Amino acid sequence: MSVERIQQHFRDSAALQLDAMDVLSMPIAAAIDTVFGALANGNKILACGKGASAADAQRFAAYLSARFERERPGLPALALSADASVLAALAEDGGLDSAYAKQVRAHGHAGDLLLVVTATGDSANVLAAIVEAHEREMFVVALTGGVASRISGALADTDIHICVPSERVARIRELHVLIIHCLCDGIDVMLLGED
Repeated sequence: MSVERIQQHFRDSAALQLDAMDVLSMPIAAAIDTVFGALANGNKILACGKGASAADAQRFAAYLSARFERERPGLPALALSADASVLAALAEDGGLDSAYAKQVRAHGHAGDLLLVVTATGDSANVLAAIVEAHEREMFVVALTGGVASRISGALADTDIHICVPSERVARIRELHVLIIHCLCDGIDVMLLGED
């Protein structure tokens, strides 16, 4: 493996982060306000993602439920991809395309928020969850990348779309982690003040 190739990954990642900073700052700030508003009103956060993005949804729910960087009371957040037994039962019942939507139907209520994470934006299971969230009068925050046209078309005017301006899945996922960190830090600042 060439050291130059490794260094190019670092350069590409840093360049995308700097390019995306101005484009994504406002939607991230809006998402922080929306997530905080849902939590402040006694609602909960549901999170889901396709494939490897499911781990990012779990990361977000874990940071809210436990802690991010500072001690605080746990916040009500649930990752819909975290329970293998539930996913297996739902897959057996109707396939994985409806697994998240069925959980949104079971756990979601008006005023709750659904965070969806998908690098490609064409995930049938994530799209079905968005539709179900709208049926339940929930807010949606979507972390996507590339064109993400199917997700864009499914979002309502009150939803927030944070679309990483890249087609490269590895770079999109790197920024999704940074965005999740920004969201969690912003929520903590709103709860606890600046540190």
